Amino acid sequence: MPPLFFDPRYRAFWLALFASQFGRWLQNTAFGWLVLEATGSPERLGFVLMLRFLPAFAFTLPGGALADRFPRARLLLVLEAALAGLSLGLALALASGGVGFGGLVAYALAYGSLAALEVPARQAYNVELAGSARAGQAVALASLSFNLARMLAPALAGGLINGLGAAAPFFLQAAFFLPLVLYLARAPAAGGAGGSRLGYRALLRGFAYVRRTPLVAGTLLLVASVATLGINFQTLVPAYARLVLGLDAGGYGLLMSALGVGAMAGAVANLLSPRVHPRWMLYGAAGLGLSEVLLAGFPSVATAALLLAVAGAAMVLTLVSANATVQTLTPDGLRGRVAAIYALVLMGSGPPGMYLTGLAFALFAGRAPAVLGIGVLAAVLLLWRRPWPRVLTPV
Repeated sequence: MPPLFFDPRYRAFWLALFASQFGRWLQNTAFGWLVLEATGSPERLGFVLMLRFLPAFAFTLPGGALADRFPRARLLLVLEAALAGLSLGLALALASGGVGFGGLVAYALAYGSLAALEVPARQAYNVELAGSARAGQAVALASLSFNLARMLAPALAGGLINGLGAAAPFFLQAAFFLPLVLYLARAPAAGGAGGSRLGYRALLRGFAYVRRTPLVAGTLLLVASVATLGINFQTLVPAYARLVLGLDAGGYGLLMSALGVGAMAGAVANLLSPRVHPRWMLYGAAGLGLSEVLLAGFPSVATAALLLAVAGAAMVLTLVSANATVQTLTPDGLRGRVAAIYALVLMGSGPPGMYLTGLAFALFAGRAPAVLGIGVLAAVLLLWRRPWPRVLTPV
């Protein structure tokens, strides 16, 4: 583990963050299956998940401005508590008789709105707590918590759905938010630029910084391409599991766990170096596209699990390198707004990407992953000639 993990204050945050990420992945896995089971349509699944990410366009940039204006720990406390309450509400509704398609749409929009505000604040607070000199370690450790949860939670979610019903993962998710809420309630109310006003000009400063920093702009272009075509696993995996392989919820959960195993391997690989390597994001994107092309050609459970593990590692290699590059280059006074732009690109690519993935399955069935993977490879080829330094030194 990197030296940052042995800082007691950061380690306490990381453990609480891991608990909340575990709960998120219980919910992510259960929600995708719940929608597919309720509608029986991969296109409808893509549509609902698109709606879940649609609020990113409206709320991510204001969320970044809030993170630069107010103490980030206090802002996060409110948002994490609201997310926990929303999941508890869905769990109670499912336990009391089920939720119709309209209710699933409403939940997707509400959860997406809160998440759009929460992501830039969480990313900025993570680096604030670590210090800009350790930004690469902070991003890699946050990715480790995310992907360790991604590896462990889906199989449990599938088992809970089969054994206790659809409400169980959402009850458990709400409980797993409590450690982070308690940590943030006791955290010092520091952070936030204080002088950054909430307005149009404040938001534009983040875009101006991206425009005058070519490496950040190129990174965001690559992330947009990968997020639109390559990492929509919440649509791809349930559609592939049910419609191509004919698996039940338990088999779907195992495939999601295979994806998580690979993602954690990618996160650990990033931890092996305390330095930031921008070129790694290109290598990761190429590996992601190739694994999806091969997934279409070898439709079996064992091969799918192996290729999804490779795709998970490649995805994390891409996104951790991209996020660490952006965070390392960004001054603290702009960190919330630039993190919001990064999150907007990543999350805002989700709505069209989720729908395109569902539509690709409707049109091409088992060949859909190949269509998406070829798109990712084309984007990598177009961006390869940009100047990508081997290593970044924190400023």
